[in-house]
Amino acid sequence: MSVLHRFVVLYALMYAAFGVSSPFMPAFFEGRGLAPEQLGILLGAGTAIRLVSGPLAGRLADRTQALRAVLAVCELLAAAVALGLLSTSGFTSLFLMSLLHAAALAPTTSLADALALGAAQPPDAHPTFEYGWVRGTGSAVFVIGTLLSGQIVDAWGLAAIIVLQAAFLVAAAGAATLVPAHERHEPMAPAQRADPAGVVALLRMPLFRRVMLVSALVLGSHAMHDTFAVIRWSAAGVTPATASALWSTSVAAEVVVFFFIGPPLLTRLQPAGVLAVAAVAGVVRWVVMASFTSVIALALVQPLHGLTFAALHLACMRLIPAIVPQHLAATAQAMYALAAGMTTALLTLASGWLYATLGAHGFLVMALLCAVVPPLTRRLRGIESQ
Repeated sequence: MSVLHRFVVLYALMYAAFGVSSPFMPAFFEGRGLAPEQLGILLGAGTAIRLVSGPLAGRLADRTQALRAVLAVCELLAAAVALGLLSTSGFTSLFLMSLLHAAALAPTTSLADALALGAAQPPDAHPTFEYGWVRGTGSAVFVIGTLLSGQIVDAWGLAAIIVLQAAFLVAAAGAATLVPAHERHEPMAPAQRADPAGVVALLRMPLFRRVMLVSALVLGSHAMHDTFAVIRWSAAGVTPATASALWSTSVAAEVVVFFFIGPPLLTRLQPAGVLAVAAVAGVVRWVVMASFTSVIALALVQPLHGLTFAALHLACMRLIPAIVPQHLAATAQAMYALAAGMTTALLTLASGWLYATLGAHGFLVMALLCAVVPPLTRRLRGIESQ
C-alpha cells in the first residue's frame, strides 16, 4: 500500500473504534449499576485524565522518537482495558478502569496526527498527500460507526460495542506499525534528548502560543452548541428527527471540507487567512443560533461547522509543523489538543450559567469569542511559506 493508504486504514480503524462506542458508553456504565451522580463523576474524571495523559504520552513519544510504538501500545492498552470492563462491577472498580481507558485513548489522535503530518509534509520536500484526506476519512467512518452502533446494540446488547471497539483498536495498533516512522530531519543535541521540559519550550514560542489561543477560542466556542443546541431546538418545537438531521448536516460538512474544500482554500488564503474565515463563520453561526429557531435558518448555518472546526483544524495542522521543531511534534499536537480541551471544558461549565441567565442570547458570548480572533491571525500570515 502507498503511504496515504496506510494512514487511511489507520484513521478508519481508530475512528471506527470511537464511533461505535461513543454514543453508548454512558448507557453501558449505567447498565453496570451506576447512579446518575456516579456516572457524572466517572465521565468528568475521564475528561480530566485525558488532559493530563495526552501531553505526557506525547512528550514520551518525542523523547524516545518512537511515535508508532507509543501509539500502538496506547491502542492495545485501551483495547485490553475495554474488554476488562465487561467483567468489572462496582463503582470503585469501574471508576479506576474507566480512568485507565480514558488515559490510554487520549494520546492516540494527537500521535496519529503527528505521524500523518510528518509523512504528508516532510521538511524541505513537496507534500506527499493531503492530511485532510486521512482526517476526513476518520470523520466519515466515525459517522458510519455511530449510525451502526444503534443497530449493533439492538441486535447484541451494549457489551457488543465494547468488544467491537477493542477489535478495532487492536487492528489500529497493527496498522500503526505499518505507517512510516517519524523521521528526524534536524540534529538533536544531547541537551534536547535529556530535556524533560518540552512543554516549556513550546510555551516559550510566541507563534505557537498564538495558534493555541486562536484554536482554543474558536473550538471552545462550540461548547454551548454541543451542550444546549438540541435543548434550544426542542424548546422551539423542532422535532427529534429534524434535530438529528441538523446535527448530521454539520458533520457531513466537516467531511466535505476535509476532503474537498479545505486543501484548495488553504492554498488560496494560506493558513492564517483560513483561521480568520473560520472565526468569521463562527460569528455568523452563533449570532444566528442566538436569534433564530427557524429550521431553514438553522439548516443554512449548520454547514458552517465545516469551517469552524474542519477548516480551522486543517489550518492549525499546516501552521504547527512550520513553527515547531520536529523533535517536539507529538508534544505540540498534545498541547494543541489540551488547549482546546481545557477551554471547551471551562466554557461548557460557563455555558450552563449563560444559558440559565441569558437563554439563547448566551450564544452571542460565543460569537464574541470568535470575533476577537481575526486580528490575532495577522502575525501568523506567511508562516507556511517561510
